[in-house]
Amino acid sequence: MSKTLETYLTEYLEHLEIEKNRSPKTLENYSFYLRRFLEYLEEKKTPVAITHEAVRKYRLWLNRLVDVHGDPLKKNTQNYHLIALRSFLKYLAKRDVVTLAAEKIELMKMPDRDVSFLDGSDLNKMLEAPLEVKNDSKNLNSVLQTYRDKAMLELLFSTGLRVSELANLRQEDVNLKRDEFSIEGKGGKRRVVFLSEQAKHWIKKYVSIRKDMNPYLYISHDKRTGRKKKSSKESQYDPLTTRSVQRIVKKYAKMAGITKPVSPHTLRHSYATDLLQNGADIRSVQAMLGHSSITTTQIYTHVTDKELGNIHKKFHGKKRD
Repeated sequence: MSKTLETYLTEYLEHLEIEKNRSPKTLENYSFYLRRFLEYLEEKKTPVAITHEAVRKYRLWLNRLVDVHGDPLKKNTQNYHLIALRSFLKYLAKRDVVTLAAEKIELMKMPDRDVSFLDGSDLNKMLEAPLEVKNDSKNLNSVLQTYRDKAMLELLFSTGLRVSELANLRQEDVNLKRDEFSIEGKGGKRRVVFLSEQAKHWIKKYVSIRKDMNPYLYISHDKRTGRKKKSSKESQYDPLTTRSVQRIVKKYAKMAGITKPVSPHTLRHSYATDLLQNGADIRSVQAMLGHSSITTTQIYTHVTDKELGNIHKKFHGKKRD
């Protein structure tokens, strides 16, 4: 008796976990996308049921799907469903299971991403915003929050860390005697990131006044939420959540008078943009951001395009003046 798609899917997710060493979040996402496809197939849950026509109708169904708020699925979200399906089909092909060839599924063409970044005075105002907050200097928690937030913003701009990478940093991960440290990014890939003098200075100040035994670099200092005990013997406390980091960044952007939406990823974009504007080549920026593909880094070509425009104005057609 041939296996069902449900069985193959379970084995595929185990393959991603064990052989591919994918993160729990990746496993969760792929499971969600692929189970949605299996639900769409209803009773026809065998590999041969995945035909070109079945996928065409599924894409149409995805495009017309609306969420609980009545909004359609974003185009990139639809593509994530198709990327997961293609990966699953490649796995089946390697196991000699007769089904649709993965290369027959084309992704939806996406418009170029609009990269939001801060530069000039906006960036400086935001980085200095934590020091503008009037806190009680005799209240240790207030001072800790100020130092933590300043150290956090400086580190985000100095390294271009993703919000999850920053939230999971432990104190032992950051060697303040050096200007660099190693970080584990997406897919378990490690890369080296570099500390600015400002980032080192404020991390050192923040850590030096902490009295806790929490191993994480950034933690809550709110008495209402900052002392949640963990069941793990390794640590008594939780790190600051990614959601909390996002709220902190948003708070200081608002304080700096920045009206457009600002997130930790905006500072990552600002980091990459700053590097390119100051002469870094795109391959180096790719390595520092931890991108697997240069295609991902090429969203920043708006910067190099602008520089090319400046070169064109400076050197082109001078004999005609």
